[in-house]
Amino acid sequence: MHALRPEDPESLGGHRLLARLGSGGMGTVYLARAADGTPVALKVIRAEYAADPAFRARFRREVQLAAGLRGPWTVPVTAADTEAAAPWLAGAFVPGPSVAEAVALLGALPLRTVAVLGARLAHALAEVHAAGLVHRDVKPGNILLALDGPRLIDFGIARGAGAAVLTAPDAVVGTPGYLAPEQTRTAGGEPAPPGDLFALGCVLAYAATGRRPFGTGDPGAVLYRTVHEEPDLEGLDARVPPELAGAIAGCLAKEPARRPTAAGLRAICEAAGGAGGEDWLPPEVLRLVADRSARALDPPPRPAPAPAEVSATEPPTVGALPRPTRRRALTIGGSVLAVAASGATAALWPVLRDRGGQGTDRPVPTRTIALQADLSGSTRDIGTAQERGARIAIAGHNARKDVPFRLALTVRDDRGEAGRADAVARSLVANPAVCAVIGPSSVAAVRAAAGRYTEASMPFLLVSPDPDEVGLGLADARTLAAVRASSSFRVGPVISYLTWVADSRRTAVVEDTAAGAAARSLSRELKEAPPNSDSGGAVSVHPQPADRDAFTAVVREALETRPQAVVFAGTSAVRAAACARALAAAGFRGTCAGFEPAMRPEFLKAAGSAAEGWVFEAPYTEPQSAGTKAARAFTTAYREKYGTAPARWSAEAHDAVGLIAAALVAFGSRTSVEAGDVAERIFRSSYAGVAKPLRFAQDGTHALRMESSAFLYRVQKGAFRYLGRFDQVK
Repeated sequence: MHALRPEDPESLGGHRLLARLGSGGMGTVYLARAADGTPVALKVIRAEYAADPAFRARFRREVQLAAGLRGPWTVPVTAADTEAAAPWLAGAFVPGPSVAEAVALLGALPLRTVAVLGARLAHALAEVHAAGLVHRDVKPGNILLALDGPRLIDFGIARGAGAAVLTAPDAVVGTPGYLAPEQTRTAGGEPAPPGDLFALGCVLAYAATGRRPFGTGDPGAVLYRTVHEEPDLEGLDARVPPELAGAIAGCLAKEPARRPTAAGLRAICEAAGGAGGEDWLPPEVLRLVADRSARALDPPPRPAPAPAEVSATEPPTVGALPRPTRRRALTIGGSVLAVAASGATAALWPVLRDRGGQGTDRPVPTRTIALQADLSGSTRDIGTAQERGARIAIAGHNARKDVPFRLALTVRDDRGEAGRADAVARSLVANPAVCAVIGPSSVAAVRAAAGRYTEASMPFLLVSPDPDEVGLGLADARTLAAVRASSSFRVGPVISYLTWVADSRRTAVVEDTAAGAAARSLSRELKEAPPNSDSGGAVSVHPQPADRDAFTAVVREALETRPQAVVFAGTSAVRAAACARALAAAGFRGTCAGFEPAMRPEFLKAAGSAAEGWVFEAPYTEPQSAGTKAARAFTTAYREKYGTAPARWSAEAHDAVGLIAAALVAFGSRTSVEAGDVAERIFRSSYAGVAKPLRFAQDGTHALRMESSAFLYRVQKGAFRYLGRFDQVK
């Protein structure tokens, strides 16, 4: 909950606005008070969307559908104006967190909570379906937890039988990971109640185990697993009774006809302990509800209006400005107006001269970007590289003439530790000057901080952590922007190289079973999309037992297929080296390839001369070896400032700053901006960076366009030599 901004209206439709609850993709949600004193959540749609007739029609439908539902487990519409210049919708205020927030806080939820959740959401869906509607977006972020039970919200994409389609014919409507297989296979098809039951089964599995049944990461990969693979329900039997576990598994059946009805699921959940709603929430969630209820009764005050802009022809006097306190600094155009210990005040006004040469000056606002990284822990080299890359980007931006805003960087060290990461995130979201965060730089830190940033609508850009390993999707972290390729994409560059450079028609894969699911996934993807597939390319897979260090036997088996290339599907540098030695000993002279987790100094050391010529994919560039003008300029600046060549991940952090700056251009020289607005702009922006072009899919998934986001390296003379972006290597 945040204080109202000066530009926010005092009231809308007879509702007095009290605070901001959040701002994101489609608009801003306010805490408001109706004429009778009832607190409500009031959603106002952004002007650019309100101007779109199709979007306005969708919003009008949301109001109509939600207004027709009166069940206890949906949020009733109390007022709306769908025809206003900025259309809005008011509904009952629910002070509880979402299921996504609760699982992020606690992990797996208790049986009692899961049972009540299932029973009452099934009740809500039964009402929805009885009204001839299908919700189409049941997910953890659309379920709020109240003291007496859950509330299903957001009917913005709900449809009834025979309703006009307001989306593109081939659009997939819903959230990957909660989208039924039939909705994925037949995008734009007629929705049906079993699709909602599938989504509810995913929600209950997630609540009971703390894991999504079809995993996380790249939305395309999640959709593929939903259609072709069985759900991950490991541990579900230990968390809930067999009957409930069976019902949840039944909801996830591929065939709609095999799923239970909402009424049937409700009965099973009630039998498992979900018949009553008293004391159904864990103590930690109860404390959240109490805290948010208290904050709703005492919302943050609206700040005093900013002082009138001072004419640039008349230099301001210090006495004309409000006196700041010792605990607060007023940032003005890239400098700080602060109170010294003696109480004396100093002010510095950076100015821009107009292009007409008349000497007109005006204050320039400062946008503060935060960098959260491990700067003193086990991965401090990566964190330090990101800080250096970010500082070079900040300096480059501020050196430009006539920019509408300056950039400032605040840096926080979390040592890569979860506890420290949470504290750092809490301090950054409490800082009103921070509009975006780069980092964290470790997987543990990302998982710990994501909930804080998501709740505050703060955009946070992941530079080095693998999004798949982090395991957070859109429902858990809607403002997370991953600016590196995920591990689910790492097979593509290898296939490209083996097809267009090595021209391999027969490829053997040595699958290191010691790497478990990661190795199986790599082998499967290579088998399903072999190099030179258009001209009859074939792949054979040869498993290496996890308990064997020598690769002689498996290499002999692989070479019997007479391959032109061999791929090591594994993650261990030492075991990749053992495979390389076995291939060299067998006299193999074809192409050898591996994946970035094995691209480590240990591989070079253990493999020796057998490493020569091996090719690896990686999600990071080496700007000092790239030939672009931007890479050369970055390398020069880095060497001049730090006396060494750019370190790994430094260019990617530089580009993250550039992307944020590109998004901030939309706000011009506005005095201040809100983090949620910046997040929305980031996902709609693009940036031609030092490392790669950054842009996101415009389908609501926030997925990085990865077709040009991976790179190739080859071992030459005992070192990893950069070849370039995989799609440009010839």
